[in-house]
Amino acid sequence: MPKQLLTTYTLHDLNLRNRVVLAPMTRGRAGKNRLPNAIMAEYYVQRASAGLLITEGTTISAQANGWNESPGIYTDDMESRWRPITDAVHAKGGTIFMQLWHCGRASHSNFHGGEPAVAPSAIAINGDYIHTPTGKEVYETPRALETDELPGIVEDYRRAAERAKQTGFDGVEIHSANGYLLDEFLQSKTNRRTDRYGGSIENRYRLLGEVVAAISTV
Repeated sequence: MPKQLLTTYTLHDLNLRNRVVLAPMTRGRAGKNRLPNAIMAEYYVQRASAGLLITEGTTISAQANGWNESPGIYTDDMESRWRPITDAVHAKGGTIFMQLWHCGRASHSNFHGGEPAVAPSAIAINGDYIHTPTGKEVYETPRALETDELPGIVEDYRRAAERAKQTGFDGVEIHSANGYLLDEFLQSKTNRRTDRYGGSIENRYRLLGEVVAAISTV
């Protein structure tokens, strides 16, 4: 192991004890109500010697859900349940970021009371199946988001970051890869929009840019 990996690192105003980072890995241990709990606290505390921990993907709204029993950060109860986790990590000298997540079309109507998942365009995932609350299901065609819905999603990200800050997180990571909502806007094969959020690279980036700008105000 290179010695430099174990040296300290300054990330903006954070002093990390080393340069090892725990990547976000979905555990699915938050239960049906998506509430952080003692098992999750134990998991992160066991890894607190890393310079930086990034949590599993944490959904910013009910609309954002698409993974069984992943945690959320969109209700007061969810927010308060994260506090023992951040406190426990900090007590071990650790630094922890929350990964903010919207599954977009990588979801299913079973997560949304029968309503379809949402996406930039009505294009289904070309895959075998998705695990849902009622078992394996084939991917469905999502509903294309209306232009006037997008400011609400940006606000969901901003509010999630605000909740994360209030509950003791040292920062957030915006999940914008791996075929989830923000990545779906970035990719031309999943974004066929004709409004100002589709077409050119600049337009396809627009939603992510607005999310970054909104979170930066927190």
